[in-house]
Amino acid sequence: MPRHCIVFPAVAAALVALASLTCRAEPPADLPLEPIFNGQDLAGWTPAEGTFWRVEDGVLVGENDAAQAGSMLHTARAYGDVVVEADCRFSGEIDSGIMLRKPELQIQIGVSRSLKRDMTCSFYNGKYPEEARATRAAELLKPNDWNRIRVEAKGDTFTVWLNGEQVSRYTNPKYAEAAPIGLQIHKGLPMKVEFRNIRALAL
Repeated sequence: MPRHCIVFPAVAAALVALASLTCRAEPPADLPLEPIFNGQDLAGWTPAEGTFWRVEDGVLVGENDAAQAGSMLHTARAYGDVVVEADCRFSGEIDSGIMLRKPELQIQIGVSRSLKRDMTCSFYNGKYPEEARATRAAELLKPNDWNRIRVEAKGDTFTVWLNGEQVSRYTNPKYAEAAPIGLQIHKGLPMKVEFRNIRALAL
């Protein structure tokens, strides 16, 4: 074989890994995601007590009560490996998130109570692991407008895209058990968050 045609195994492996990362820069848009919010009511969801969640003009609205007690809204169905996508809109200082698996793993939306800064699309598991922070999210986030968040949970790897750009990835085998998808209203602050076009596909 001519010298210039030789590809050493280690180099080949590195090229394959690089190609894989490059291919994942865009979300898998061809997957046939199915609506899990019908735009009319909370059918298919398990609401907590109170008036935290309502539907207005096809939009799911989560808003804290006067006591700022906070609330969680969960799908009736449990998901393991899944792709979930939603358009999200908020303004001001909110603290929300998308929850997956058991034990619970959160994809943050809005300002962290502990860090006092916006951590949208970063992973939270009781803390914010440095390697799982969405450091580019601020560049892509559209304030006071709709932002598309897409999350893929596959095996022990979790990937998030914001408005079509991959912004974070987290690998941890701890979060292995299927669980309902959750949406959060954090307690302790006045806040309002809106969701629409909520879709998912079990993998």
